[in-house]
Amino acid sequence: MTYLRRKIDAFLEQWKNDSDKKPLVVKGPRQVGKTESIRRFGFANYDSVIEINFVEESKYKSIIEDGYSAASIVRNISLLDPAKRFIEGRTLLFFDELQEFPEIATALKFFKQDARFDVICSGSMPGINYQRIESNSVGYKTDFEMRSLDFEEFLWAKGYDNSLAGEMLAHLIEARPFTNIQHKVLMDVFLDYCALGGMPDVVRSYIDQNTFEGSLQTQRQLVLDYREDIQKYAEGLDKGRILNVFNHIPAQLAKENKKFQMSKVAKNARFKDYNGCVEWLEMAGMVNVCRCLSFPELPLKGNYEENKYKLYFGDTGLFIAMLDDEASEDFRTNRNLGVYKGALYECIVGEALVKSGCPLFYYKRENSTLEEDFFVRTQSSLVPVEVKAKNGTSKSLRTLIASDSYPDIHFGLKLTSGNVGFENSIFTMPYFAAFLLKRLLGACDKGEVAWFEKGQW
Repeated sequence: MTYLRRKIDAFLEQWKNDSDKKPLVVKGPRQVGKTESIRRFGFANYDSVIEINFVEESKYKSIIEDGYSAASIVRNISLLDPAKRFIEGRTLLFFDELQEFPEIATALKFFKQDARFDVICSGSMPGINYQRIESNSVGYKTDFEMRSLDFEEFLWAKGYDNSLAGEMLAHLIEARPFTNIQHKVLMDVFLDYCALGGMPDVVRSYIDQNTFEGSLQTQRQLVLDYREDIQKYAEGLDKGRILNVFNHIPAQLAKENKKFQMSKVAKNARFKDYNGCVEWLEMAGMVNVCRCLSFPELPLKGNYEENKYKLYFGDTGLFIAMLDDEASEDFRTNRNLGVYKGALYECIVGEALVKSGCPLFYYKRENSTLEEDFFVRTQSSLVPVEVKAKNGTSKSLRTLIASDSYPDIHFGLKLTSGNVGFENSIFTMPYFAAFLLKRLLGACDKGEVAWFEKGQW
């Protein structure tokens, strides 16, 4: 089976080489490649890998019966399976499907203090389960959040090396347009990525077979698996309401006003009736929540309205799989990103921002046409980001930059199907470069971006 190189690979190497490492908790939605990456890392770096899957091997839930000390847990694992070898300094203990047995997280403190064995825990962490894990192990673990492949990882899967992302970033920093062949090839690969999404099973099948055959069926099965997770793990909440919210996302994104409205989910539904449902889906990694700013100014943290947000899927490929057959076929056959009133554009860019570590915010002024899709920031500036379905005017973006009412905004970013350019304090870049946006902003802070300096802000 083809292994898909992931960004967690480099993180795991750094973690292992840390002389003061803490047990690692890798969290993320189901089937994004957590187990595969950890297992591969373990066999490449340790003499002994002891893997315990709490779903498949429920008998191991008894290993804490004598307490949470590392010694007692190791002893009980050895009693249950004497073939498992614990070699001090050369063993990785891998607890998988942690959401099935969050109690084991209490032991992480003692494994850190014991320091004889490296420990990694992994699982999809929806809702209350991860809150229990967090409270049981605070201060004694390192977290890593893993999602489906981003576009850079997809490029690796296609055979491109690290140098391509560096070259793409150089184009953005220098405001240097891509050549016609560069732009066409990257856009074609990007559209394939949009249709497939980043779920490893879908991408691997496409890479191995060089065809899209079977991808839609796999994506739809993954959607069914997500719905099953809701039914299984939504403790303390109304599972039916969480499912209703999840199922209504495509229809709500099809509206001109993409703000999520609970009143459309069920008759007479109110936000307070669905309290916790959106947070559960977000924590499970199933959706990306884009919150409405109270006002476009810094700081961003806490500067948003609790009951105003847009909901996007955590993986655009799964969103396309949930569209009606006609819209899904239109995209797959004609590469028509305009289906669902431009919602795909926003989903794609939102997904790229989240995977690069940027929280999602938008702004819509009451009783006005002023609205902006996303906001990011440098150290000193708030940066509006407009996602254009068609190359045209950017009235809201220009207003935000020019008006004295928004002193934190000095320039804007526009993502289009076109090429790189900078004019009137607006930097334009192609959709396929969205995964580089945070790196570009970091280069702005370091004074490495020529067009950023030209603005004299």
